[in-house]
Amino acid sequence: MHRSVQRVRYPPFEHYNTEPDKIPLVEVMLESENMPPPEFKLGSENSWMVEWKKEEDGSEQLPIIRTEVTKDVLPFLMRTRNGWYIEPDPIHSLARRMIFPSVVILSVSLILHALEPALIDLLGGFAEIIYSPIRIGPLDYPLLILVSFPIFILPIVARIVANLRDINRQEEYISRPLGSPQMAIGKMSPDCIEILEFMTPNGFTAERCRIQVGVAVPERRAILEATNRKESGQPAPGMSTALPERRVSTADEHGTGVGESLPMTVSRGRILLLEPMRVQDSGPWSSVDSDRMVLKGPDNTWPGSIYSAMIAVHWELVIEGVTDSGMRMKWVRPIIVENSESVYLDDLPVRSGRIEG
Repeated sequence: MHRSVQRVRYPPFEHYNTEPDKIPLVEVMLESENMPPPEFKLGSENSWMVEWKKEEDGSEQLPIIRTEVTKDVLPFLMRTRNGWYIEPDPIHSLARRMIFPSVVILSVSLILHALEPALIDLLGGFAEIIYSPIRIGPLDYPLLILVSFPIFILPIVARIVANLRDINRQEEYISRPLGSPQMAIGKMSPDCIEILEFMTPNGFTAERCRIQVGVAVPERRAILEATNRKESGQPAPGMSTALPERRVSTADEHGTGVGESLPMTVSRGRILLLEPMRVQDSGPWSSVDSDRMVLKGPDNTWPGSIYSAMIAVHWELVIEGVTDSGMRMKWVRPIIVENSESVYLDDLPVRSGRIEG
């Protein structure tokens, strides 16, 4: 039985307003029949961090979890990060940016409406013009509210439109699915990957490709066990309660996405929207060549592929392009990258869990 130590402070769904050093660091002693990988530490002690190291003095007091350590891609990643995916409608991102100004406009309008008598006494006729009511049928409505309320609901309407367009694109793909690209992979390392004899399926034109690496969301069971919490009790920091029904996305199953990581998806077939890894780095985009491509890895040095319940370092190949109907899509394939060296990275590259960025 091999023993090693895992230390994780994984970013929550929206990490921008979270102070990492205020979130407890999860530390466990991992027991497995398989050898652990070379030591690596991604991130710093007072920030987001993922570390896998050898057993040392004092670590025998840590909670013990027993799980598989493997270089084979875990089943849930094969289900959620393998195959064809559509690009989410850009209106999703626009709608989210509109929320803050629309709420501010409505709030200011309500405040001004509450101060109407004082402002009329202070500003006189000019204020009366602003507060002039608009008659619709038998009732009078405040002018400011009639102007600000449509602005307030505009992000909601935009989000609905974007979801309907996403559903139409998903239905279009389901009715005419694409085959997988054909390729031969040569050299594979954290620095670069060589692709030979690349061929796209009929109906799809590949435009660019790259490799990316990240750390998947820790398994919910392992986090609860490490923090000595029960499923029926209070969730660990950064988690919500788990969804009781079928899996919608990686984060939903583990209770860390709060149901917001993906736009609306169709209820049949697999998920066609690619959920981002919150810890993710990527190499530069390269143009597609049918004969030979050499894809460079990220600027930072990363560990090779390794999977466990707490820490899963996942590598994948991403190819973007457009179908004959004009729909933008991407094809994702997990890859196994070997690495025999210890890796230390000062800053952990993190991003939002929202698919639209």
